Amino acid sequence: MHFTRDEVLDFVEKNDVKFIRLAFCDIHGEQKNIAVMPSELPKVFDLGIPFDAGLINGFPEFEQSDLLLYPDPSTLTILPWRPTHGRVARFFCDIRYPDRRRFECDFRHGVQTAVERLGKFGYECKIGAKSEFYLFNLDDNGHPTKIPFDNAGYLDIAPLDKGENIRREICLTLEEMGIQPESSRHKQGPGQNEIDFLYDNPITTADNFITYKSVVKTMAAKSGAHASFMPKPFVDKNGSGFHWHIVIYKDGMNIFEKLTRDAQSFTEGILRRIKDITVFLNPLTNSYARFGDFEAPKYIAWARRNRSQLVRIPLSRTENMRLEIRSADPACNPYISLTLLLNAGIDGIENGYELRDPIEDTLSRSPVSMLENLDALPSSLSEAVEIAGQSDFIKKYLPEVAINSFLSEKRAENMQYLQADDKHRFEELKYFENM
Repeated sequence: MHFTRDEVLDFVEKNDVKFIRLAFCDIHGEQKNIAVMPSELPKVFDLGIPFDAGLINGFPEFEQSDLLLYPDPSTLTILPWRPTHGRVARFFCDIRYPDRRRFECDFRHGVQTAVERLGKFGYECKIGAKSEFYLFNLDDNGHPTKIPFDNAGYLDIAPLDKGENIRREICLTLEEMGIQPESSRHKQGPGQNEIDFLYDNPITTADNFITYKSVVKTMAAKSGAHASFMPKPFVDKNGSGFHWHIVIYKDGMNIFEKLTRDAQSFTEGILRRIKDITVFLNPLTNSYARFGDFEAPKYIAWARRNRSQLVRIPLSRTENMRLEIRSADPACNPYISLTLLLNAGIDGIENGYELRDPIEDTLSRSPVSMLENLDALPSSLSEAVEIAGQSDFIKKYLPEVAINSFLSEKRAENMQYLQADDKHRFEELKYFENM
């Protein structure tokens, strides 16, 4: 649904909308919102609505800390799980200073800026997303347990797969909200699931991922389960990844279909900057337990067939030819992630980088001699933080205040982890229910 301002006001009046949520995200990709009544909406469109930015994670403290939210009318959606009488609508919002200047930590705008930069080369970009999650049982008091919702495996069906009805409700809810699911399935881990949604423009896909996480958690709770996007909830089971699928068109042609020179340079640009970006794609101490296990990448390499590599460009010669980035996890802020990934690729095009040779071997089973000359992803949050802190690339595409705030929080988080006697328990308490 893509509405104008006037169409929104008409829709709200005619569809018994009584509450309007104005949503945005903090630096960690956690959704925040202010609710207003319909009578206030015209004023909010014209003048914005203030909030105290100093209380939001990653937003700078300044003398006049009020910022303003302006609804993006094209993002209007009804929340289907709320009552049909007195309905609840939601917008994603632009964030601005009182003089209407764009707030530098409005990360949705960062994605749009990258898209506009790509457009200067005559390119249009579409993004797809795949995110895994686990379902767990609740105890008698309704609190999450670490007992998986089922013990099914990859692509199993009922009765082994007990999550199929929850996935069904998630898919139907997403459809009602204008998000088109592409497929859903049970994954390898006990209680592990995945839902993919169709390609869209980058900022819409990032918005959709924020919505997706909210819908998954809400539908799981309505069905008596707890959904967790924690990257690695079990030491000895599959982790949950988040795969970005990037398609770029020029004059209607998918440049990855024939792997043009610019497609190769775009890919190499991401490979060269992935270490700088990793702390934003994998922002938790728990994120690094995934790498190198169960098809999660560890080394900086690409392939056509091998699903365990960091980047994959599948062999099929179809309109679905794409660049897959397989290292991220669902804890990432999708807006920051896309801003950095797209700009890394564009840098590759600008500099005419030559794409390194693909590696089709499964590196987790390769001899040490083969791995000696391969660069690896950061092995810990601490290492990833320090690489990002020294990166001129990150400083070029993210505001300094956001970088400093994010890395400072991550250093403190990592110190708490290192000081914990039981590190697995620390991660469980910090991430399991909150992710």
